Amino acid sequence: MSDRENVESPVILFVDDEATAVKYFQRAIGSLAPVATAGSVEEGKRMLEAHGDTIKVLVSDQRMPGAYGNELLEFAKDKYPNVVRILTTAYAEIEHMVEAVNQGQIYRYLQKPWEITALRMEMKQALAMANLVGEHSQLLREKIMVRRHQLFANRIGGAYAICAAAGQGAALEIYLRAANAVGLEMPELDWVKMDYADLVSVEAFRLQAFQAAVGQALSALEGGAQQDMLAVLGRVLGGSAKHGPDGLLVLDGKVLVEYFESASDKPVSAQHAEWLAVLIWLDRHGMSLQFAQEGEAWRCTLAGAAEPMTEARLAAWVDNFM
Repeated sequence: MSDRENVESPVILFVDDEATAVKYFQRAIGSLAPVATAGSVEEGKRMLEAHGDTIKVLVSDQRMPGAYGNELLEFAKDKYPNVVRILTTAYAEIEHMVEAVNQGQIYRYLQKPWEITALRMEMKQALAMANLVGEHSQLLREKIMVRRHQLFANRIGGAYAICAAAGQGAALEIYLRAANAVGLEMPELDWVKMDYADLVSVEAFRLQAFQAAVGQALSALEGGAQQDMLAVLGRVLGGSAKHGPDGLLVLDGKVLVEYFESASDKPVSAQHAEWLAVLIWLDRHGMSLQFAQEGEAWRCTLAGAAEPMTEARLAAWVDNFM
């Protein structure tokens, strides 16, 4: 490991190919925070990749062999957006500086040669800005996590509304039992595309369309003769399941949790609507399903009536998935 990389948890990364500038910067700023250095854009990228979780401020010279510093700042903006980025140069390169500002690549532009007091003040302000950015990002992450939990709980409530509207609230027990068996991941939210009001609106229309599709699928099941429901499930799940003498082997569990996991702006598929319709039909006829994991698949067998869904049990299911 070179001397320039021998910093376990750097807070400031200084990138410059001039040894004199590197020494000056380390002496001036080293007492403020741990400083790592790199001599080129590519080395700077490697340092960011190695220490991106601790680096808060990136200071890069503009003119270096092989690439300009604003290329490194653009890389940092895309990969490590919370890093405060500063461009410095001894040349009056207005074109590159303006381009970097317009693209949001830099927080400050520092002209060489530096005056030590001014340089230290700039770095103190950059570190303070980095701390503010970090705190804001943490609050945003916490807010998004709360919203994701709310969305997830609302989807469970929506699924109950569909089952209850069909007169078979206990079907939700089977639905959640299957989801619990294969495992659930909360959906990702794209706050760039929609705010919370947009999300609520999109979710409401998504749920209405899902309920209509389940109703149509249920009507088709009720209109047919008495059927082997495991065979029907095998047809509904298609290549995601395999029918056998010991029950149905579900090979791809994602098909069972689509409503919960897919994005708000993605309609629930007809296949998944049929899946819930089958569960409602089973509950209507005093039957349910049991699930047991077998390797990377899940054995699905017919069982007796599901446990009735109560307010307390619905709340327990919500807590279970949170």
